[in-house]
Amino acid sequence: MKELDSLQKALGYSFRDERLLRLALTHPSAGCPEDNQRLEFLGDAVLQLCVSVALYGQHPADQEGSLTQLRQALVREETLAEAAKRLNLGEYLLFDKGEAASGGGHKPSVLCDAMEAVLAAVYLDGGWEPVSALCARALNNYAAPPREKNWKSLLQEKTQEHGGCTPSYRIVAEEGPAHARTFTAEVLLDGRVAGRGAGGTKKQAEQEAAHAAMNQIG
Repeated sequence: MKELDSLQKALGYSFRDERLLRLALTHPSAGCPEDNQRLEFLGDAVLQLCVSVALYGQHPADQEGSLTQLRQALVREETLAEAAKRLNLGEYLLFDKGEAASGGGHKPSVLCDAMEAVLAAVYLDGGWEPVSALCARALNNYAAPPREKNWKSLLQEKTQEHGGCTPSYRIVAEEGPAHARTFTAEVLLDGRVAGRGAGGTKKQAEQEAAHAAMNQIG
């Protein structure tokens, strides 16, 4: 595992017990006596509380439903994975050779889990104030990330408005190494290809195909 001074600088927190941070960065695949799963469990609760307290103070006029939606946007996997990427957590994670070779340090689910584990480690080592500060920094002071348009839903609504068929999707190509896979998808309307798109996951490729079809339909 890499030296952790630069990571602690990025976190804005210096651990008194650096073993906690090392544990937070130990993936279950590493085969160590302990890994970061217990810290991930605690970190999820710490994260929920940090975000809830912040949103409660920042949005005094919002009711429960609105606050819940804001919190969901901030604690979802994609948001936490992006926060972990900004901190370069993936560079410090400890895996076995197989997980490392498959690009474990780039997987959103792995990065999300590591982010939660690190939050728990900071909480256990330093308490509420440092973990609250780290959470605010990692999540851009709790500004809700913009939601990408759901092009598949929009395309389905568009076709149904005009009495058309339900779009169907197929993956027509897979390229690249396992840790940087690119998928190509096509969307079909009445059996004809209406759009094609590519992405790092099958879902992303389908969204891009739907986006292309929407551009064609106008």
